[in-house]
Amino acid sequence: MQQYGKERDAEQDAADQTTDPGFISFFRKLPKKSPETGTLRLFHRPAEDYYQSYGEDALYVATHTFHTQSVIKYLGQGGRAAGLPCVNLKSSVAHSLLRESLTSRQLRVEIWVPESGQGKKCTKFRLDKEASPGNLQAVEELLFASGSDLLTPPVVMAIKIVSSAATKVKTLGVAFADPTLRELGVADFVDNDLFSNMESLVIQLSVKEAIIPTGTVSGTTDRDVDLNKLKAVLERCDVVVTERKPSEFSAKNIADDIPRLLSAKTTEALGVSTSADPSMLIPQLSLPTAPSALAALIAYLGLLGDPENHNAYSIRTHDLDQYMKLDASALRALNLVEAPGNAGTTTRNTTLLGLLNKCKTAQGTRLLGTWLKQPLVNLHEIQKRQNLVEVFVEDSNSRRTLQDEYMKMMPDLHRLSKRFQKGVASLEDVIRVYQVVLLLPKMIQALQNVQTENEEYSALVEELYLLSLRNFNDNLEKYSDMVEQTIDLEELDRHNYVIKPEYDERLGSFATKLAEVSAGLDKEHKSVGRDLDLELDKKLHLENNQTYGYCFRLTKNDAKNLDKGEKKYIELGMVKSGVFFTTKTLRSLAEDHKDYTEKYSRAQSSLVKEVVNIAATYTPVLESLDNVVAHLDVVLSFAHVSVNAPEPYVKPKVTKRGTGDLVLRDARHPCLEVQDDVSFIPNDVEMVKDKSEFQIITGPNMGGKSTYIRQVGVIALLAQTGCFVPCSEARMPIFDSVLCRVGAGDSQLKGVSTFMAEMLETATILRSATKDSLIIIDELGRGTSTYDGFGLAWAISEHIASEIHAFCLFATHFHELTALDQQLSHVKNLHVVAHVDEAENGREQQITLLYKVEPGISDQSFGIHVAQLANFPENPIQLARKKADELEDFGGGQSDTNYSSYISLPTEKQIGSEFSPEVTDEGIKIVEALLSAWADESAEDGDVIMVDDSPETQLEELNRCVAEFQPRIEANPWLVSVLGSLS
Repeated sequence: MQQYGKERDAEQDAADQTTDPGFISFFRKLPKKSPETGTLRLFHRPAEDYYQSYGEDALYVATHTFHTQSVIKYLGQGGRAAGLPCVNLKSSVAHSLLRESLTSRQLRVEIWVPESGQGKKCTKFRLDKEASPGNLQAVEELLFASGSDLLTPPVVMAIKIVSSAATKVKTLGVAFADPTLRELGVADFVDNDLFSNMESLVIQLSVKEAIIPTGTVSGTTDRDVDLNKLKAVLERCDVVVTERKPSEFSAKNIADDIPRLLSAKTTEALGVSTSADPSMLIPQLSLPTAPSALAALIAYLGLLGDPENHNAYSIRTHDLDQYMKLDASALRALNLVEAPGNAGTTTRNTTLLGLLNKCKTAQGTRLLGTWLKQPLVNLHEIQKRQNLVEVFVEDSNSRRTLQDEYMKMMPDLHRLSKRFQKGVASLEDVIRVYQVVLLLPKMIQALQNVQTENEEYSALVEELYLLSLRNFNDNLEKYSDMVEQTIDLEELDRHNYVIKPEYDERLGSFATKLAEVSAGLDKEHKSVGRDLDLELDKKLHLENNQTYGYCFRLTKNDAKNLDKGEKKYIELGMVKSGVFFTTKTLRSLAEDHKDYTEKYSRAQSSLVKEVVNIAATYTPVLESLDNVVAHLDVVLSFAHVSVNAPEPYVKPKVTKRGTGDLVLRDARHPCLEVQDDVSFIPNDVEMVKDKSEFQIITGPNMGGKSTYIRQVGVIALLAQTGCFVPCSEARMPIFDSVLCRVGAGDSQLKGVSTFMAEMLETATILRSATKDSLIIIDELGRGTSTYDGFGLAWAISEHIASEIHAFCLFATHFHELTALDQQLSHVKNLHVVAHVDEAENGREQQITLLYKVEPGISDQSFGIHVAQLANFPENPIQLARKKADELEDFGGGQSDTNYSSYISLPTEKQIGSEFSPEVTDEGIKIVEALLSAWADESAEDGDVIMVDDSPETQLEELNRCVAEFQPRIEANPWLVSVLGSLS
């Protein structure tokens, strides 16, 4: 309680320091910023190590961090009514707030510190650090010191649009930067009005923030229209949009700026020299639009202003077509990653990333996230990954050894390298790298012991892992020697990271004197123990106290033995644990020990800096090693998940793009099958090009339609990522994209209704899909009238099936849509099976969902049955049945044939249900044959009824046909009943 009171007093003092009217005046002159505009501002007092927030920021912090208004203090005159709201935060709370603001809440942050020369009651502050979701460089070490806290590297992107009025073509120049990896990238591509390619690129790169040029007057020019559309796409992908002046998107000086940023390794590879023209040798600068975006990005990040960035970056060109294209809808539909803001709120198995993440390293987890958003389209590369996974699926001993004994011990080498590059590394970081160096030979041996009978697979392990690891081991051999010669490894057990005393003459001298002092301390300890007749370390303790230095401690009872009259023992203080005291000899020794320790530390500091600088020269090797470790970790994770699933995964057979069929046996959804209390029902999927490439799935709600179509998309993505898939057998072609329209994607906060969001997503599909795409559509046409919804669903289905010819799974409640198979031979109908018990003895019908998908259509809706399963009250259920019956009677029923537009037959309720299905089907066929015969007689060229024929002529021809079919009609009881009900 005493310590807590001190903290509260310090906190109050910090608050009092800003009650000065001068500060309040200074604060109110600052530009108005609040969480609503996307910026959180905090004021840091380094001397007390507290943070403060004021005004609207204080109200935000009180609400979202402390969840109470009681923490708010009102500064200045007027109290709550007119005072300035203020909230104080400890450093740990402030850091947690900043971390959440930048990652989950996607806010920008500012940290202000007192201006130099200000006294304790400072009134003026200066902006010290700025950060945004895509640029965490200023606060990365402060908030993410452990490295693993930030598993997804933030990527910031700049975008420039160039539109041609003549050709209506939009060219996008894009530049992106990953400041964590110190990598620049560019891309130039043509896009459509919906910016579909841009959306795919944002997903592939996991972009957090986008820089775009400021528009003129919104909506007044074509450029403004394009920018507004682009903003909508970025918001749909949860990207923070930052607008900059159009003048910053100028490539005027980019040819001079880029060589200053590129590393020696990159410039050497490109052949750039001081005498050469960089624009001629750096291929990225020859792109038409991307260099302008690159200039804006470099200016926004301030890369040239920080000398640490000079000669540190690499640059590459990103080819959008080298990966499967995914959009924001596919990301949600396939449960690829957690939705923004939901991190940590769901179990790890609810997303594909969570399910597959059995990685033991932070770098492995980061790479896994990248692979899932960048599925491959190169068959050779896909097969290489699958073959590696197969190696470790078959050799479980090697997999477990590598995961538990080596991957688990690997630090985040990339984060360590960055600490060395920034000059903030310590001896502890040097030792962590040394421990990796010791692991390498054993890890190489474990990989050499991998058992596989396939020579091709052995060569693959050698090529991708062993060759590189042996090379790294050779390069790091001298590092190991350096550490062993300079650092006292015996002190590591006591968590002391110090230079060896014998490494330096001065250190050796101070170490000798420290040893002498330590011996004197032990001698005095024994002497006092004999004098007081107390057992050492049990009764009489020698401690290095934070307040008193080296001193003795006794319990309060034992302290009664102290002879204080002679002043031989000097009491220092009393706490619950006992009494602290010292002697003149001990005090002298303690002062000597403190003096020599400080001298040792000062003498060692220059040597530590020298050792750290030597270690920093190995960062290129460590970063390359980090990439190999991450790759191996992900492959091991894939193998682990494939083997330990409820039913083991199988290696899919992937064929070239545009060839082969999609055949999955016993397919399962990988995330659902591992949920507790779920017994998953597998289903077969068979989609044959030009025969059954478009499939319509009908059936009751909760019957499994959505799961069935989504799992196909998940399995395709897994296969092209290189992982095994949850099937007993799998064959599929390479898809260039997975396009999804699933669920009610309404966003009222952005002014987008359910139906509008649905149409936008569907428009993206129609504009982006090719014959090599996989399309997944669930419940299209909701949010508007039944007639409009069905009309749109039919038109979209027919366009995909007849024009695009992509593999498509279309789940719907529009049973009329199943008639599309009568027009297009490659459209097939499927339905999820539900068993309905007939009503008897006053008991209502009971529905049992079987979750099996079979050929054919679902002949009825089960909405009311599902409402019963949801425990609806009985009165609404009864009213729903009544209204449904009224509507069915009013509509005259539905026919499953194309002739429903010519004739409306009575429903089964109207004519009774005493006829068998065979009799009813035969009657329908007779009607179809009669109508066909009538149409043939009335047609010219056999397909169009002549409009010139009088009604009398057409009626005469109909009567002639009826007379011809009369014997067959009279022989069918159901037709006789129908005709009787019509008379």
